Amino acid sequence: MTKSAGSTIPAKIDEEYYQISEEILSSFPKFRPPVDLFRFNEEALTLVPIIRKGQRLTNEQVEEVHALCLAENLFVARSDHPIYSEHMVKQLDLVLQDSNLKESELADICMRALIMRYEAFAEQPVRPVFDPLYKDIMVFTEILWLDKHRIKLFMRRLSHDYSLGNHAFNSLIVGTWLLLRVMEGGELRRRDLDRAALAFFLQDIGMAKIPAFILNKPGSLKAEELEKVVLHPTVSYKIMQKLDLAFDELAQASLEHHERLDGTGYPQKSKGQQISRIGRIAAIADSFAAMITKRPYAEAKDPTQAAQELAADQKRYDGQLTGYLAAALLTGAVS
Repeated sequence: MTKSAGSTIPAKIDEEYYQISEEILSSFPKFRPPVDLFRFNEEALTLVPIIRKGQRLTNEQVEEVHALCLAENLFVARSDHPIYSEHMVKQLDLVLQDSNLKESELADICMRALIMRYEAFAEQPVRPVFDPLYKDIMVFTEILWLDKHRIKLFMRRLSHDYSLGNHAFNSLIVGTWLLLRVMEGGELRRRDLDRAALAFFLQDIGMAKIPAFILNKPGSLKAEELEKVVLHPTVSYKIMQKLDLAFDELAQASLEHHERLDGTGYPQKSKGQQISRIGRIAAIADSFAAMITKRPYAEAKDPTQAAQELAADQKRYDGQLTGYLAAALLTGAVS
């Protein structure tokens, strides 16, 4: 039971409706709300509709709606969640204002927002498109900073369908999970989390410059096609340089996510201790994200199988990190 407008709201109503905060209301179009709005009727002990979605409001109605909101007596039906969540996808910081969202709803909205921002940036890697992406990554890290266990919500939402946006999301989540696992019990600064998350998310942005016919080719690549693919870590880094974003974590994730401990990776053929911790995490996140998605040249692998294969490949991948991932999937710690 919750208190609102001086009355006790039945629990069943709480389960079927969101209570709208002033911040959420102010994000709606002022004169044409995108959802049905309700207020609590004290005599009937139920919610009654006051505004229908798309209805043009008068100035008096705008004032009435605002007054009801201030009195904590303004609601939206959970049946309007698709519309409500679509609205929040485009203004992700609103999830931090809405205490009525279920944890699963919060994670779903965040996932959709991040993939949308990545795909827009991949198409136009310029500052005006980057800024909202950066803002949404900061919302993601704030969600985790408030409760680091929430990373499990996102691990359960790894995509098994390949696209550049889905791959970036998977790499972000697996990379961030590994970082939090490594730093468990240690001192992780907020700035380090912010930078690492952005780095894992954008490490593969150079792939957006590779022609689609190469990315979608089912067979072996020709030498000139392979050359374009091998250059993408450097391209990722150069895109970031143009935006004055060449901080260490971003450079490491971009340039090292295809490096391998035995020196067989690219583009720099780095090996062993030459590869940073961020680079080692990025390599595992990138490979795991690729292995669990269906591509033209390979079927998707079961996540547990993919993690076990990486853990067995200690010549190329950090055994401690892959061990953490495999153990978590085997024991259901992230499910």
